[in-house]
Amino acid sequence: MGDRKPYPSDVSDAQWALIGPFLDVWRAGRVSVAGRTGEQDLREVVNAILYQNRTGCQWAYLPHDLPQKPVVYYYFALWRDDGTDAVIHDLLRCQARQKAGRAEDPTMVVLDTQSVRAANHVPAATTGKDAGKKVPGRKRGLAVDALGLIIAVVVTAASVTDNVIGIRLLDKVAAHAPTVTVAMVDAGFKQDVAVHGAVTGIDVEVVKRSDTMPGFVPVKKRWIVEQVYGTLMLHRRLAREYESRPESSVSRTLWASIANMARRLTGTSTPTWRDR
Repeated sequence: MGDRKPYPSDVSDAQWALIGPFLDVWRAGRVSVAGRTGEQDLREVVNAILYQNRTGCQWAYLPHDLPQKPVVYYYFALWRDDGTDAVIHDLLRCQARQKAGRAEDPTMVVLDTQSVRAANHVPAATTGKDAGKKVPGRKRGLAVDALGLIIAVVVTAASVTDNVIGIRLLDKVAAHAPTVTVAMVDAGFKQDVAVHGAVTGIDVEVVKRSDTMPGFVPVKKRWIVEQVYGTLMLHRRLAREYESRPESSVSRTLWASIANMARRLTGTSTPTWRDR
């Protein structure tokens, strides 16, 4: 970090102790022909990614005391494409579950989707309009465990149905968490999801909301995924769809979750504008 004044989104020493060792191993495995492993401060690169995630700023508006776009985007895209962000995320999730007294892998997940408006520069070929919610943009699908930790992420055009997203989520859950036997969904997921769940060995349970109470009513067990979406919205880069590629949007979601889990594991929080 050098002598610069820290930003609220920066990783603390305790948080870096969780992430840093893996990136050190990752860097050691990327030796160039000349025998070099790179000189960039990876902690500062992570700080820049988390700063942009939290504030929603454009690439050109990254602060001058953080690594600039060419460096940050290089690593962001590299970690997105080689799966480094997903590996870090999964390692922290296992630690968070262990800290909570749970097994590393869950047995139950909750599925849901969220439609997000797209910025005007996002390619029309990767966006659409959610016919039900009347939202033009992309749709983000999550599978989370009982602790609200993300197991799988899918990002598609908003015109894609919940059925299609549900099937993709179940495939990812079955591949990355084979211990899962139950998936809870709302009424937006139809029979196709239940049939696909049976094929993958996951029992899909539809949990319907009560029609007798007006307004928003938290539904037992299924409310946790709504809470996760609300927590992700604190990261302003996710409040609107800015990414040209859906894969980048998935990576943004993972980095937001990484920041949340690092705080959970170290018992810290990110100050808001209300904090003095």
